[in-house]
Amino acid sequence: MHEGQASWKRQLRQSPARVQGDYERELHHRPLPRRPLQLAPTGEAAARYADEWIVGSEDVTPLAAEVRGLVRAGEPGRASGPLPLERPYPITDEALAHLRA
Repeated sequence: MHEGQASWKRQLRQSPARVQGDYERELHHRPLPRRPLQLAPTGEAAARYADEWIVGSEDVTPLAAEVRGLVRAGEPGRASGPLPLERPYPITDEALAHLRA
């Protein structure tokens, strides 16, 4: 994809975001067999994300404590109940092709 490290670094500096894969984990922190993409805005995109695009925030510490308590009590079914439903983002293979190189 790149002629060398210098070319890669140049393109990285010009990119409005960085994409990386990370293992998703289940309630006991064991890796799941899928690797969701994480998108990290950089430069102007990061500034706009922080200053314009975030419309609110919420302290989820009590929820995390509740889930942790249920997992430790051996009730993973109840522990996953209050968690938000996550759905795959609909995107075409063509849009992801350069990430699979």
